[in-house]
Amino acid sequence: MTSSMNSNLSKIKPKLRTTGNVTGNWGRPKVRTHGNTDLGFTTKENITMTTQDDYLKRMYQAFDITDDPKMKKFIYSEIRKIMVQRGLWND
Repeated sequence: MTSSMNSNLSKIKPKLRTTGNVTGNWGRPKVRTHGNTDLGFTTKENITMTTQDDYLKRMYQAFDITDDPKMKKFIYSEIRKIMVQRGLWND
């Protein structure tokens, strides 16, 4: 017989933990914050929407400025998408 057949390791039941720190943060104690409770709340005064025209202008400016090929490809696809929506793109 092998030594694993005679092992009692599979018979050991884990102990129910009823004492110690409440964890759930990779072994570190959970911490309650008493600081800013307004995080994540926005009002319509805090939100500004960029118009599609402004976005298109920014895309054209960024296309002229950047030398990164990946960035140029992304900008080109964004410009193309807007122009197709408007019916102004000719392939």
